[in-house]
Amino acid sequence: MNPAVVLSGIVFAGTAGVIIGAYWALVLRGEQKVLQRIKPQKKQRGPGQRLDMLKPDETMSSVGTIDRMLRTSGMTGRVQGLLDQAGGPMTVSVFLLAIACAALVVFLVAFHFSQMLTASVALALVGGSIPVMIVRRRRRKRIDKFEEQFPEAVDLIARALRAGHGLQTGVGMVADELSAPVGTEFRILFDEQNFGLSLNDAMRNFARRVPVLDARFFVTAVLTQRETGGNLAEVLDNLGNVIRERFKIKRQVRVLSAHGRTTGWVLALLPPALAAATLVVNPHHLGSLVSDPLGQKMIMAGLVMQVAGTLIIRKIVNVEY
Repeated sequence: MNPAVVLSGIVFAGTAGVIIGAYWALVLRGEQKVLQRIKPQKKQRGPGQRLDMLKPDETMSSVGTIDRMLRTSGMTGRVQGLLDQAGGPMTVSVFLLAIACAALVVFLVAFHFSQMLTASVALALVGGSIPVMIVRRRRRKRIDKFEEQFPEAVDLIARALRAGHGLQTGVGMVADELSAPVGTEFRILFDEQNFGLSLNDAMRNFARRVPVLDARFFVTAVLTQRETGGNLAEVLDNLGNVIRERFKIKRQVRVLSAHGRTTGWVLALLPPALAAATLVVNPHHLGSLVSDPLGQKMIMAGLVMQVAGTLIIRKIVNVEY
Protein backbone atom coordinates (compact mmCIF):
# COMPACT_ATOMS: atom_id res chain seq x y z
CA MET A 1 0.00 0.00 0.00
CA ASN A 2 1.20 3.47 -0.80
CA PRO A 3 2.64 5.17 2.33
CA ALA A 4 1.16 8.48 1.25
CA VAL A 5 -2.33 6.94 1.26
CA VAL A 6 -1.77 5.46 4.74
CA LEU A 7 -0.50 8.78 6.04
CA SER A 8 -3.45 10.61 4.53
CA GLY A 9 -5.85 8.14 6.16
CA ILE A 10 -4.20 8.60 9.56
CA VAL A 11 -4.33 12.39 9.24
CA PHE A 12 -7.99 12.24 8.14
CA ALA A 13 -8.93 9.93 11.02
CA GLY A 14 -7.09 12.08 13.56
CA THR A 15 -8.66 15.29 12.26
CA ALA A 16 -12.11 13.74 12.26
CA GLY A 17 -11.60 12.46 15.80
CA VAL A 18 -10.53 15.89 17.02
CA ILE A 19 -13.53 17.57 15.36
CA ILE A 20 -16.01 15.00 16.67
CA GLY A 21 -14.51 15.14 20.16
CA ALA A 22 -14.63 18.92 20.22
CA TYR A 23 -18.25 18.90 18.99
CA TRP A 24 -19.20 16.43 21.73
CA ALA A 25 -17.37 18.34 24.47
CA LEU A 26 -18.58 21.81 23.48
CA VAL A 27 -22.08 21.15 22.11
CA LEU A 28 -23.56 17.75 22.90
CA ARG A 29 -22.28 17.57 26.45
CA GLY A 30 -23.68 21.01 27.27
CA GLU A 31 -27.04 20.09 25.76
CA GLN A 32 -27.15 16.92 27.86
CA LYS A 33 -26.48 18.91 31.04
CA VAL A 34 -29.20 21.41 30.17
CA LEU A 35 -31.71 18.62 29.45
CA GLN A 36 -30.86 16.91 32.74
CA ARG A 37 -31.44 20.16 34.64
CA ILE A 38 -34.80 20.96 33.05
CA LYS A 39 -36.03 17.37 33.13
CA PRO A 40 -38.36 16.83 36.11
CA GLN A 41 -36.85 14.59 38.74
CA LYS A 42 -39.25 12.03 40.12
CA LYS A 43 -38.15 10.80 43.48
CA GLN A 44 -40.08 8.31 45.53
CA ARG A 45 -40.38 9.35 49.16
CA GLY A 46 -41.31 6.99 51.86
CA PRO A 47 -43.99 7.74 54.45
CA GLY A 48 -41.38 8.67 57.06
CA GLN A 49 -39.38 10.94 54.78
CA ARG A 50 -39.91 14.65 54.23
CA LEU A 51 -38.91 17.04 51.49
CA ASP A 52 -35.76 18.89 52.55
CA MET A 53 -36.15 22.52 51.52
CA LEU A 54 -33.53 23.93 53.86
CA LYS A 55 -30.38 25.49 52.50
CA PRO A 56 -27.41 23.16 53.05
CA ASP A 57 -24.61 24.31 55.27
CA GLU A 58 -21.71 26.01 53.54
CA THR A 59 -18.80 23.66 53.09
CA MET A 60 -15.43 24.58 54.52
CA SER A 61 -13.63 22.39 51.99
CA SER A 62 -14.46 20.63 48.74
CA VAL A 63 -12.89 17.44 50.13
CA GLY A 64 -15.40 15.60 52.30
CA THR A 65 -12.91 14.24 54.84
CA ILE A 66 -11.25 17.62 55.36
CA ASP A 67 -14.65 19.29 55.60
CA ARG A 68 -15.74 16.91 58.37
CA MET A 69 -12.46 17.42 60.23
CA LEU A 70 -12.81 21.20 60.06
CA ARG A 71 -16.41 21.07 61.25
CA THR A 72 -15.49 19.02 64.31
CA SER A 73 -12.64 21.39 65.14
CA GLY A 74 -13.41 24.22 67.54
CA MET A 75 -11.26 26.91 65.90
CA THR A 76 -12.91 26.95 62.49
CA GLY A 77 -15.86 29.04 63.67
CA ARG A 78 -13.67 32.05 64.43
CA VAL A 79 -11.70 31.57 61.21
CA GLN A 80 -14.91 31.40 59.17
CA GLY A 81 -16.16 34.54 60.91
CA LEU A 82 -12.92 36.35 60.06
CA LEU A 83 -13.20 35.33 56.40
CA ASP A 84 -16.85 36.36 56.24
CA GLN A 85 -16.07 39.77 57.70
CA ALA A 86 -13.22 40.16 55.20
CA GLY A 87 -15.73 39.60 52.40
CA GLY A 88 -13.58 37.22 50.36
CA PRO A 89 -14.62 33.97 48.66
CA MET A 90 -11.84 32.01 50.38
CA THR A 91 -12.83 28.93 52.35
CA VAL A 92 -11.36 27.87 55.68
CA SER A 93 -9.38 25.02 54.13
CA VAL A 94 -7.82 27.28 51.48
CA PHE A 95 -6.94 29.83 54.14
CA LEU A 96 -5.25 27.23 56.35
CA LEU A 97 -3.45 25.82 53.29
CA ALA A 98 -2.16 29.30 52.43
CA ILE A 99 -0.81 29.69 55.97
CA ALA A 100 0.93 26.30 55.80
CA CYS A 101 2.43 27.00 52.35
CA ALA A 102 3.71 30.43 53.37
CA ALA A 103 5.32 29.03 56.51
CA LEU A 104 6.89 26.13 54.58
CA VAL A 105 8.33 28.37 51.86
CA VAL A 106 9.82 30.79 54.38
CA PHE A 107 11.28 27.91 56.40
CA LEU A 108 12.92 26.29 53.37
CA VAL A 109 14.39 29.56 52.13
CA ALA A 110 15.64 30.60 55.59
CA PHE A 111 17.13 27.18 56.35
CA HIS A 112 18.81 27.04 52.93
CA PHE A 113 20.65 30.32 53.49
CA SER A 114 21.24 30.22 57.25
CA GLN A 115 21.38 26.49 58.13
CA MET A 116 19.92 27.43 61.55
CA LEU A 117 16.89 25.40 62.56
CA THR A 118 15.69 27.64 65.40
CA ALA A 119 15.89 30.86 63.40
CA SER A 120 14.24 29.18 60.41
CA VAL A 121 11.31 28.01 62.54
CA ALA A 122 10.92 31.51 63.99
CA LEU A 123 10.92 33.03 60.51
CA ALA A 124 8.46 30.34 59.36
CA LEU A 125 6.04 31.43 62.07
CA VAL A 126 6.36 35.00 60.83
CA GLY A 127 5.81 33.85 57.25
CA GLY A 128 2.75 31.86 58.25
CA SER A 129 1.22 34.99 59.76
CA ILE A 130 1.36 36.83 56.42
CA PRO A 131 -1.98 35.42 55.10
CA VAL A 132 -3.56 36.21 58.45
CA MET A 133 -2.35 39.82 58.28
CA ILE A 134 -3.63 40.13 54.69
CA VAL A 135 -7.09 38.86 55.64
CA ARG A 136 -7.21 41.06 58.73
CA ARG A 137 -6.23 44.07 56.63
CA ARG A 138 -9.02 43.31 54.16
CA ARG A 139 -11.40 42.94 57.08
CA ARG A 140 -10.31 46.29 58.50
CA LYS A 141 -10.76 48.04 55.15
CA ARG A 142 -14.21 46.50 54.68
CA ILE A 143 -15.29 47.56 58.18
CA ASP A 144 -13.99 51.10 57.59
CA LYS A 145 -15.96 51.30 54.35
CA PHE A 146 -19.06 50.01 56.15
CA GLU A 147 -18.72 52.69 58.82
CA GLU A 148 -18.43 55.35 56.13
CA GLN A 149 -21.55 54.17 54.26
CA PHE A 150 -23.68 53.28 57.28
CA PRO A 151 -25.05 56.82 58.03
CA GLU A 152 -26.42 56.99 54.49
CA ALA A 153 -28.17 53.65 55.01
CA VAL A 154 -29.73 54.87 58.28
CA ASP A 155 -30.95 58.07 56.61
CA LEU A 156 -32.44 56.07 53.72
CA ILE A 157 -34.41 53.87 56.12
CA ALA A 158 -35.61 56.96 58.02
CA ARG A 159 -36.84 58.60 54.79
CA ALA A 160 -38.61 55.39 53.81
CA LEU A 161 -40.40 55.32 57.18
CA ARG A 162 -41.52 58.93 56.77
CA ALA A 163 -42.88 58.09 53.32
CA GLY A 164 -45.13 55.46 54.91
CA HIS A 165 -43.12 52.33 54.15
CA GLY A 166 -42.36 49.62 56.66
CA LEU A 167 -39.00 48.84 58.18
CA GLN A 168 -38.54 45.76 56.00
CA THR A 169 -39.18 47.82 52.87
CA GLY A 170 -36.59 50.35 54.00
CA VAL A 171 -34.07 47.59 54.56
CA GLY A 172 -34.78 46.29 51.05
CA MET A 173 -34.25 49.77 49.62
CA VAL A 174 -30.84 49.98 51.29
CA ALA A 175 -29.95 46.55 49.91
CA ASP A 176 -30.92 47.66 46.38
CA GLU A 177 -29.55 51.20 46.36
CA LEU A 178 -26.25 51.03 48.23
CA SER A 179 -23.11 49.20 47.20
CA ALA A 180 -21.10 46.65 49.15
CA PRO A 181 -20.43 46.13 51.98
CA VAL A 182 -23.50 47.94 53.37
CA GLY A 183 -25.74 46.73 50.57
CA THR A 184 -24.51 43.17 50.97
CA GLU A 185 -25.13 43.03 54.71
CA PHE A 186 -28.59 44.60 54.43
CA ARG A 187 -29.40 42.17 51.62
CA ILE A 188 -28.66 39.28 53.98
CA LEU A 189 -30.83 40.95 56.64
CA PHE A 190 -33.67 41.44 54.15
CA ASP A 191 -33.46 37.86 52.86
CA GLU A 192 -33.45 36.38 56.36
CA GLN A 193 -36.71 38.18 57.15
CA ASN A 194 -38.27 37.16 53.85
CA PHE A 195 -37.41 33.50 54.44
CA GLY A 196 -39.22 33.44 57.77
CA LEU A 197 -36.68 34.48 60.39
CA SER A 198 -38.06 36.85 63.01
CA LEU A 199 -36.94 40.46 63.01
CA ASN A 200 -35.29 40.14 66.43
CA ASP A 201 -33.18 37.15 65.36
CA ALA A 202 -32.32 38.73 62.00
CA MET A 203 -31.22 41.93 63.73
CA ARG A 204 -29.10 40.03 66.22
CA ASN A 205 -27.45 38.11 63.36
CA PHE A 206 -26.76 41.45 61.65
CA ALA A 207 -25.07 42.80 64.80
CA ARG A 208 -23.03 39.60 65.12
CA ARG A 209 -21.87 39.67 61.47
CA VAL A 210 -20.87 43.33 61.53
CA PRO A 211 -18.42 44.10 64.38
CA VAL A 212 -19.20 47.83 64.34
CA LEU A 213 -20.48 49.77 67.34
CA ASP A 214 -22.79 51.86 65.15
CA ALA A 215 -24.49 48.71 63.84
CA ARG A 216 -25.17 47.62 67.42
CA PHE A 217 -26.68 51.05 68.15
CA PHE A 218 -28.93 50.60 65.12
CA VAL A 219 -30.06 47.15 66.20
CA THR A 220 -30.68 48.32 69.77
CA ALA A 221 -32.73 51.30 68.54
CA VAL A 222 -34.91 49.14 66.26
CA LEU A 223 -35.53 46.44 68.85
CA THR A 224 -36.25 48.99 71.58
CA GLN A 225 -38.75 50.80 69.36
CA ARG A 226 -40.55 47.55 68.60
CA GLU A 227 -40.96 46.81 72.31
CA THR A 228 -41.72 50.28 73.68
CA GLY A 229 -43.01 52.16 70.63
CA GLY A 230 -42.07 55.63 69.47
CA ASN A 231 -41.07 57.45 66.31
CA LEU A 232 -38.44 55.22 64.72
CA ALA A 233 -37.70 57.70 61.93
CA GLU A 234 -36.73 60.39 64.45
CA VAL A 235 -34.61 57.90 66.39
CA LEU A 236 -32.77 56.91 63.21
CA ASP A 237 -32.19 60.57 62.32
CA ASN A 238 -30.56 61.17 65.68
CA LEU A 239 -28.55 57.98 65.30
CA GLY A 240 -27.30 59.09 61.87
CA ASN A 241 -26.14 62.42 63.30
CA VAL A 242 -24.36 60.67 66.18
CA ILE A 243 -22.61 58.30 63.76
CA ARG A 244 -21.41 61.22 61.62
CA GLU A 245 -20.05 63.03 64.68
CA ARG A 246 -18.23 59.89 65.81
CA PHE A 247 -16.77 59.52 62.32
CA LYS A 248 -15.46 63.11 62.47
CA ILE A 249 -13.86 62.38 65.84
CA LYS A 250 -12.27 59.24 64.41
CA ARG A 251 -10.70 61.22 61.58
CA GLN A 252 -9.40 63.83 64.01
CA VAL A 253 -7.85 61.09 66.15
CA ARG A 254 -6.14 59.58 63.09
CA VAL A 255 -4.73 62.99 62.17
CA LEU A 256 -3.39 63.58 65.68
CA SER A 257 -1.89 60.09 65.88
CA ALA A 258 -0.34 60.19 62.38
CA HIS A 259 3.07 61.19 63.76
CA GLY A 260 3.13 58.27 66.19
CA ARG A 261 2.04 55.80 63.53
CA THR A 262 4.69 57.04 61.11
CA THR A 263 7.34 56.78 63.82
CA GLY A 264 6.21 53.22 64.58
CA TRP A 265 6.52 52.20 60.92
CA VAL A 266 10.00 53.74 60.69
CA LEU A 267 11.20 51.99 63.84
CA ALA A 268 9.70 48.69 62.70
CA LEU A 269 11.22 48.78 59.20
CA LEU A 270 14.60 50.26 60.10
CA PRO A 271 16.33 47.05 61.38
CA PRO A 272 15.29 44.89 58.37
CA ALA A 273 16.28 47.65 55.97
CA LEU A 274 19.64 48.07 57.72
CA ALA A 275 20.25 44.32 57.60
CA ALA A 276 19.44 44.21 53.86
CA ALA A 277 21.76 47.16 53.18
CA THR A 278 24.56 45.51 55.16
CA LEU A 279 24.05 42.27 53.25
CA VAL A 280 24.46 44.13 49.96
CA VAL A 281 27.41 46.33 51.00
CA ASN A 282 29.39 43.87 53.12
CA PRO A 283 28.04 40.29 53.07
CA HIS A 284 31.01 38.92 55.03
CA HIS A 285 30.32 41.23 57.97
CA LEU A 286 26.74 39.99 58.30
CA GLY A 287 27.83 36.39 57.63
CA SER A 288 30.17 36.43 60.61
CA LEU A 289 27.30 37.56 62.82
CA VAL A 290 25.09 34.71 61.55
CA SER A 291 27.73 32.01 61.84
CA ASP A 292 28.88 32.93 65.35
CA PRO A 293 26.82 31.33 68.21
CA LEU A 294 26.78 34.59 70.15
CA GLY A 295 25.65 36.44 67.04
CA GLN A 296 22.80 33.97 66.56
CA LYS A 297 21.62 34.61 70.12
CA MET A 298 21.84 38.35 69.50
CA ILE A 299 19.74 38.01 66.34
CA MET A 300 17.06 36.02 68.14
CA ALA A 301 16.98 38.54 71.00
CA GLY A 302 16.77 41.39 68.51
CA LEU A 303 13.84 39.76 66.70
CA VAL A 304 11.96 39.21 69.95
CA MET A 305 12.51 42.81 71.08
CA GLN A 306 11.61 44.09 67.62
CA VAL A 307 8.27 42.28 67.62
CA ALA A 308 7.53 43.32 71.20
CA GLY A 309 8.36 46.96 70.48
CA THR A 310 6.20 46.99 67.34
CA LEU A 311 3.22 45.59 69.25
CA ILE A 312 3.69 48.15 72.06
CA ILE A 313 3.87 51.07 69.61
CA ARG A 314 0.79 49.77 67.80
CA LYS A 315 -1.10 49.56 71.07
CA ILE A 316 -0.13 53.13 71.95
CA VAL A 317 -1.15 54.73 68.64
CA ASN A 318 -4.38 52.68 68.36
CA VAL A 319 -6.57 55.15 70.27
CA GLU A 320 -10.09 54.06 71.12
CA TYR A 321 -12.70 56.63 70.21
